[in-house]
Amino acid sequence: MKVKLVSVTPRPQEVIEQAARTCYLSWDRMGSSDSGSFIRRLIRAGHLSVLEHASASFRFQGVSRALTHQLVRHRLFSFSQQSQRYVNEEEFDYVIPPSIEENPEMLDRFKKAMEDLSGLYRDMISKGVKREDARYVLPNSCCSEIFFTGNFRQFRHAIKLRGSRKAQWEIRGAFIRVLEILKKEAPDCFFDMTGDKRNNRVVIKEEE
Repeated sequence: MKVKLVSVTPRPQEVIEQAARTCYLSWDRMGSSDSGSFIRRLIRAGHLSVLEHASASFRFQGVSRALTHQLVRHRLFSFSQQSQRYVNEEEFDYVIPPSIEENPEMLDRFKKAMEDLSGLYRDMISKGVKREDARYVLPNSCCSEIFFTGNFRQFRHAIKLRGSRKAQWEIRGAFIRVLEILKKEAPDCFFDMTGDKRNNRVVIKEEE
């Protein structure tokens, strides 16, 4: 899995602060030493609309279609995904879930199933079946690439939901990485979220 930040609003915290200072007409405090704590207070108070003025775009590569099917449910993101209609999938890569990888018998059967599906796909293409129809045999484990954009408020929501220990392991790992990247770009906008790699989850700090 590769998680890449493609773009982010320049000086995102300054943009967010300007939006928030507009609400309170507190321009005399703009850029002061209080700026970071000001954004944190807004988040604690639930004044999250100002976070919508900063956005980021990410590319996920080497992730499964199982992950992308979950990701596109976040409808406030904008998506562009690798097309199985137009991209040749004769030698498709696939993601192996840890619980299968740790079971030698199931791992062998899983790999055999992937080989069989790949062979069937190739046979259909060679017999004139269109890619848009041959793709019906491709599995959820099939690797995909997806590009998506969203504002910081939506990222906070997705990180909280997909970073939960109740979330599926693959998308959880992806959003832990997203959080690590966004915290470098805008630390005060994600101050209360921490990626716990040991337990593969996001920890939300309680209100101070």
